[in-house]
Amino acid sequence: MKNRANEILALLIKHKKMDVTELAKQLQVSQVTIRKDLTQLETTGMIRREHGCAVLHNADDITGRLAYHYEAKKQIAVKAAKLVHNGDTIMIESGSCCTLLAAELAAAKHNLTIITNSIYIAHSLRQLHTTFQIILLGGIYQQTSECLVGPMIRSDAENYHVGLFFIGTDGYSAQYGFTNRDSMRAQAVRDMARACDQLIILTESEKFQSPGTVPLNIHHIPKTLITDDQLPAATATELNASGITIQLV
Repeated sequence: MKNRANEILALLIKHKKMDVTELAKQLQVSQVTIRKDLTQLETTGMIRREHGCAVLHNADDITGRLAYHYEAKKQIAVKAAKLVHNGDTIMIESGSCCTLLAAELAAAKHNLTIITNSIYIAHSLRQLHTTFQIILLGGIYQQTSECLVGPMIRSDAENYHVGLFFIGTDGYSAQYGFTNRDSMRAQAVRDMARACDQLIILTESEKFQSPGTVPLNIHHIPKTLITDDQLPAATATELNASGITIQLV
């Protein structure tokens, strides 16, 4: 079902809404099979069912963003999880790759302490019945991204020190580096980064085609980028020259 689920998501990303009959025709399987696939996908929150149709969840919120390049993001999360050891204390920012990382950690690791500004991640870990200790940084609630931002993030993060801080990114600029679409989320990342030894950036390679609008401006911390193998060679050379370690999946 794994490959077919990715094909369903790809079709819904393209068309936004498709009926069961058309999906079955496109994928050359029975409508019964498609309905079973949609039932399973619906449990992830990435799609919803409407009167014989499948609809992609709102792409502006975290659940909807999970559907875009899902398989690449999943592989990135698996790779990132290998950097974490049982008993570690780590920090995770909000975002789709980071959300999948949290799920991967829940399946593979034990006795972690996770510091996050993401209510979505905290809630998803609770649903997965982990034994992790979850520390939620305080702040202003952003409903769409389901994360906390604002000056309280900085004052709360100052009470901690972690080896690794996992973040996502909305874009990249050769001049300005990694970027975010939202100024308050970008500031939250800067404030949380003050508490870490190393920044781990999780993103699919498509993000390098977009310069973004708000530079993260985190220059002094060692960085590792985990992305898919479609990263342009020129970009990889540029990143390496700036001291960023690259891991491809």
